[in-house]
Amino acid sequence: MKIFKVAAFTAVFAAQFAFAQFKQTPLPYAYNALEGNIDAQTMEIHYSKHAAAYVSNLNKAIAGTPQEKQTLFQILSKAGTLPMAVRNNAGGHYNHELFWTVLTPEKNTQPSAKLSKAITDAFGSMEAFKEKMSKAGADRFGSGWAWLSVDKSGKLFVSSTPNQDNPLMDVVEEKGTPIFGIDVWEHAYYLKYQNKRADYLTAIWNVTNWKEISRRYDEALSKK
Repeated sequence: MKIFKVAAFTAVFAAQFAFAQFKQTPLPYAYNALEGNIDAQTMEIHYSKHAAAYVSNLNKAIAGTPQEKQTLFQILSKAGTLPMAVRNNAGGHYNHELFWTVLTPEKNTQPSAKLSKAITDAFGSMEAFKEKMSKAGADRFGSGWAWLSVDKSGKLFVSSTPNQDNPLMDVVEEKGTPIFGIDVWEHAYYLKYQNKRADYLTAIWNVTNWKEISRRYDEALSKK
């Protein structure tokens, strides 16, 4: 499979917010690019089956409704007022499109100086942040996500949401702009890690794309 750069992927992802008929963007690396941490079979099934179903079902759910002419941000911001088929599939589409970009086969990426300082200010240290983020994923009962987001004042916070909800939605207690998300649905890790979610949450840090997370942090701050 052709390897696409994350920058190109992100541009396509961003363009989707201008259109209501949504499309799945190409994975920005090969299915086997994260081997050792996330296996190729999991990546292929996750991307080509689970994530593909969310975008397909979203387009079906909004066909002939006002949401057909709305952006994904507009849909997510009113998720609590919409049918569950729209809420779940819009969240699933957004969450996965973000998830692919915050993973990378590149080794030892580092957060920007600005993001590093913000993490230290918010959580005490990078290690303390990782512990908090991993705990958010480990403690999520059933399926869901762990998030690092920027709140309306520009501060970082960690949260967790069930199912395919995310901090952009009007249904969450802590609202903000997600810059990093960890999928803790079983389909994200079960083939390799079985019931050992904690091992998956440890491995995810080996393939975290801090360059993209830093870019998203700067973008989120620019909109405050």
